[in-house]
Amino acid sequence: MEYLGTVAVIIVLAAIVIGIIMSIVKDKKKGKKSCGCNCGCCPNSSACHGNKK
Repeated sequence: MEYLGTVAVIIVLAAIVIGIIMSIVKDKKKGKKSCGCNCGCCPNSSACHGNKK
């Protein structure tokens, strides 16, 4: 009972992290990019998106 507040905060934070991870995985399966796709100024655009011809 002494640590009830701490346990509640940990459970809420774990739920938030799991939700974020699930959202990232779902977006990746849909083919969405997490970088924002502003590749014009990105030095790593070829590594991220590859050469599409």
